[in-house]
Amino acid sequence: MASHKTVKDYIRTIADFPHEGIMFRDVTTLFADPRGLRIAVDQLLHPYAGRPIDCVVGLEARGFILGGAVAHQLGIGFVPIRKKGKLPGPVISEAYTLEYGEAVVEVHDDAIDPGARVLVVDDLLATGGTAEAGIKLVERLGGEVVGCAFVIDLPELGGRGKLEAMGMDVHALCAFEGA
Repeated sequence: MASHKTVKDYIRTIADFPHEGIMFRDVTTLFADPRGLRIAVDQLLHPYAGRPIDCVVGLEARGFILGGAVAHQLGIGFVPIRKKGKLPGPVISEAYTLEYGEAVVEVHDDAIDPGARVLVVDDLLATGGTAEAGIKLVERLGGEVVGCAFVIDLPELGGRGKLEAMGMDVHALCAFEGA
């Protein structure tokens, strides 16, 4: 009988990483398995197939892997949103709050055309801070976010609610309870 593993089955949990009390959801085991990666990419793009989308934005760093694959499957371009100081040339920046401080993400100032319809992709939705910053960058460039797709949602941390309150369509392949 054939195995019918779900995306969640491919994700490894590592206790106490990067800090004690954290249950780290490791997607590298998902990426390493060709079937797991294919399932994840197909399921991330499925709700958006046939919808008018001009580009995929991937959030650093695992969002680059997923976003690039989704963009390829949709036959559209890919735009990286990176941590501060990683992109050459003119950029725009957006600061956001982390559990233990603040961070900044950037995008090239000409990466998204005004009016472009954009799908935001990342591996994990926790508090929603990184995704919110990415959405704000897309909107500052005149793009329209048509959806946000994640492999994992951590519902207890409230990210989905934050993005939905911004009017975003949020799609996650699986959820894990706890932080």
